[in-house]
Amino acid sequence: MQDVHDGEEKHHVKLSRHNNKHENIEQAGQLSSAPENVNTLANASSHGSSTLSVNEKAASLNQRDAEEQPHTRDVEIDSGNKASSGLQYPPSGVNKHPMYRTASGIQAGPAPVPYPPIEHTPSNRSTSKSNGKETVPDQEDEASSPYPEGGLKAWSVVFGSFSGMTASFGVLNSVGTFQAYLSTHQLAQESPSSIGWIFSLLAFLTFFCGVQIGPVFDAKGPRWLVAAGSVLLFAGMMGVAESTKLWHFLITYSILCGIASSLIFTPAIGCVAHFFSKRRGEATGLAATGGSIGGIVFPLMLQRLFPLVGFKWAVRILAFIFLLLLTFANLLIRSNPLILPPTKTRVKTEDILPDYRIFKHKVFALTTAGVFFIEWALFIPLSYISSYAIANGVNETFSYQVLSILNAGSFFGRWLPGYLADKCGRFNAMIVTCAFCLISVLCLWLTCSPASGPGGIAQLCIFAVLFGIASGSNISLTPVCVGQLCETEVFGRWYASLYTIVSFGCLTGIPIAGQILKTDGGSYQGLILFTGGCYAIGVGCFVWARVSSVGWGLRRVY
Repeated sequence: MQDVHDGEEKHHVKLSRHNNKHENIEQAGQLSSAPENVNTLANASSHGSSTLSVNEKAASLNQRDAEEQPHTRDVEIDSGNKASSGLQYPPSGVNKHPMYRTASGIQAGPAPVPYPPIEHTPSNRSTSKSNGKETVPDQEDEASSPYPEGGLKAWSVVFGSFSGMTASFGVLNSVGTFQAYLSTHQLAQESPSSIGWIFSLLAFLTFFCGVQIGPVFDAKGPRWLVAAGSVLLFAGMMGVAESTKLWHFLITYSILCGIASSLIFTPAIGCVAHFFSKRRGEATGLAATGGSIGGIVFPLMLQRLFPLVGFKWAVRILAFIFLLLLTFANLLIRSNPLILPPTKTRVKTEDILPDYRIFKHKVFALTTAGVFFIEWALFIPLSYISSYAIANGVNETFSYQVLSILNAGSFFGRWLPGYLADKCGRFNAMIVTCAFCLISVLCLWLTCSPASGPGGIAQLCIFAVLFGIASGSNISLTPVCVGQLCETEVFGRWYASLYTIVSFGCLTGIPIAGQILKTDGGSYQGLILFTGGCYAIGVGCFVWARVSSVGWGLRRVY
């Protein structure tokens, strides 16, 4: 009985024995009419022989606990069993102990019984069941979240990222136009494999430099990174206009533009993650569509300007367009102060150096391998689709337009899978889109024959659209898959570490494809099979990563 006394004294009520049952009921009624003196009222136990009384010690406990537990409300007895605050009592005849709502949840007395479900006021509480247990979500968690999930400031960051991606990835997505033009003009005497090193080195540096840029972004924010990248990109494109030899293009187009693209690309993606969590896939996809817009507009623009104003002025005009876009990027790209508070303290060395221990994370390592193989394959169609069309008898004007058709499909492929990924799972969406890339390469591109007539050209266009839609997610879904595995505060480091490994695939993919093309005597069949094989391995890696996390269940969102 001493345990019962202690438990009930903790909840502001002391049990004392009296001989008069009617006096007990009268005292309980007096207590219910004076709620300012009592926080909670419990029924008596032990076959109705116990009574409810309040002494000075209980009043003192009530006053103290009322200050410590602001969520406990005064209770009025309703029909003897229910309390208006949501408390419920067991039926009469059962050994009764009160239940109290506190800041940490529902607390029961020392001898718990199977209470009926707690009734919550719909206006301020809602319940959900998880793993068979009823939980009460706190709406204040969503209100206090550091992620705005929208609003003018958040969407302006997305637009700034879009502008930066249009310039930086516009360079990457236009490599097919430059490859086709240079191979027939300034570098006509060079082999396809040698020319391929220009564009593979560009892609390599775009991703490889992130190994250092990512940690610096996590520590200091995007401002100076984007500014430095803007200067280098403009200078690099102005240098491309003056280039005439292979080593000229390697310095200006590959090295300068590659480093510049990395300085812009990594912070542009990272800042979107600072402002969105639940809608991160959608927001990142919208920002990544900038690369597709650049891939549509810039090849068509260059195709039109090359014969009108010549190579030099065509590239200079492109450089000034980049300058305008990067102005918006510098003004709008910013970090979230709730995620990355501004600091004037000196940054520790370990905070800006890569940490390769993160590859011990199995799912992250498998994700890195999957991205490596799909990026190994991605830039091959982007680089060779126009030259493939020319080699198969398609006129030069339309051959350049095929690349724009592919990038037009990529526009929808970067946004729509990101939007769906927030609902059905990021890894699920990546597996589906990469499998679709594999199918389009082996079923459409491999069997295509543009030289056979309009039917072959139509099939090439269908491949360009479908592959563009499917491959667009290769860029937009990768950051949200990585963000699912780590905290936002270290997202830049994890994302940059992944692309440091992936960059070696970008470096070697185009030259390997060029060597395969040379070995096959100009036939593109081996090149296409190599692309399909890379996508097949990439899909396998992503499936393995998903199964390692959530198993084989097809309905599981991951």
